[in-house]
Amino acid sequence: MLDYLSGLFTPTILLYLLRGFAITLRVAVIAILLSIVFGAILGLIRSYAPKPLRMLAGAYIEWFRNTPNLLWVMVCFIAAPLPSDWARCTMAYVLFTSAMMAEIIRGGLNAIPKGQFEAAHSQGFTMVGALWYIILPQCFRRIVPTMLSQIITVVKDTSFMAQVAVAELLFRTKNLMSIFYNVVGRQITAPDVFLLFGFAMLLYFAVNFTLSCIVRYLQKRNHAGAQAR
Repeated sequence: MLDYLSGLFTPTILLYLLRGFAITLRVAVIAILLSIVFGAILGLIRSYAPKPLRMLAGAYIEWFRNTPNLLWVMVCFIAAPLPSDWARCTMAYVLFTSAMMAEIIRGGLNAIPKGQFEAAHSQGFTMVGALWYIILPQCFRRIVPTMLSQIITVVKDTSFMAQVAVAELLFRTKNLMSIFYNVVGRQITAPDVFLLFGFAMLLYFAVNFTLSCIVRYLQKRNHAGAQAR
C-alpha cells in the first residue's frame, strides 16, 4: 500500500497540487480581507448614512446576495480589467462576499444598544470616534463566529475557479487526470482518481476544520462571557 501511495503521490504530483492549493489560499485570503473592509464600509453606510446612500448600499447588497457567486466569477473572469486570471476571480469573490459581510456587520451594529452612542457623546466622542473606539469593537466581538462561518464558505467557493480554468487546487486535480500517463507512466485507475480527489478534499478539510474549531471556541467564549455578565 505504501509503495502504491508513494508511486501515486510523487514529488512532481504533490508539488503540482500544492501550487494549486497556494492559489486557492491566495485568492481566499485576499478576498476575505478586502471583503471585511468593504463589508464594514457598506454596513456602516446602510446603518448610519443619509437615506440616499443607505438605499444605494442596500441595492448593492441585495443585488449580490441574490445572485450566484459562480455567475460573478464568470463575469469578472471575462470582463474585469485585471492582469491575471486569479486576480479577476478574486474581484468576483470580493464583490459577492462584501455584500454578505455587510449584512453580518449591520446585524452586529443593530445589536448594540442605542444608549452606547448617548454614553459616548456624553463623554465628548464624535460620531466617528464613538464608532471606532466603542461601537465597532463590540460589534466585531459579537459577529466573529458568524463572520468566520462566511470565511469558511469563501474558502470552499474558491473551487468555482475550476469552472473558468484557473489553475487552483480543484482544477489541477481534475487536469491531472488528463496528463496522468505523461506524469506517472501508466493509465489512471479508479483508485487513483479516488485518492487524488481525496487528497484535495483533505486539504480543504484541514483549512475549514481549523476555522470551524476557531468558530466553536469563540462561540463558547462569547457564551461564557455573556453568562458572566
